[in-house]
Amino acid sequence: MLKVGLTGGIGSGKSEVAKRLSARGALVIDADLIAREVVEPGTAGLARVVATFGDEVVREDGSLNRERLGAIVFSDPDRLAALNAIVHPLVAERVADLQERATGKAIMVYDVPLLAENKLASMYDVVIVVDADDQTRLERLAKYRNMSEEDAKARMAAQATREDRLAIADLVIPNDGSIEDLDAHVDKIWTNLTHRLTS
Repeated sequence: MLKVGLTGGIGSGKSEVAKRLSARGALVIDADLIAREVVEPGTAGLARVVATFGDEVVREDGSLNRERLGAIVFSDPDRLAALNAIVHPLVAERVADLQERATGKAIMVYDVPLLAENKLASMYDVVIVVDADDQTRLERLAKYRNMSEEDAKARMAAQATREDRLAIADLVIPNDGSIEDLDAHVDKIWTNLTHRLTS
């Protein structure tokens, strides 16, 4: 099994790369998506969140009110730690389950937005960084996420610098060009990964 850490700054196109790697046969594990799944209605995770934070964090339809919960935890480090103590072990359990089900020759791609920030590079056999210049990222965030320039710049500033991300990269996918360019880069990376898996 080859464990690949995939990261990139907001607006870099990391999700597009993850989709393309999945289409080529990688087993993609999206930590953010799993964190959502473990607190879906009817789960033990949601029941524990409600027991800790109260009924006010649940919408009328029974789903988690993320905005309300966010307002509680992001202004209080102790409450954030309490939430993480519920969610992180459930995510780890789910990831371990997915790993167990993978075959020995699997390429496991972990989609980790804050890989550089949390100094997680050593957990992976290979780290791939999706890279785009700041102006390209700003334009994408405005176009595809309807973000104001001010909001986009604030989010970018809260993440690791481009230099810090590139410093931990084993492989880099430049993503300032067209979708066709991106496909060509992903093809090269996939060849590299399959070679690493079999060699």
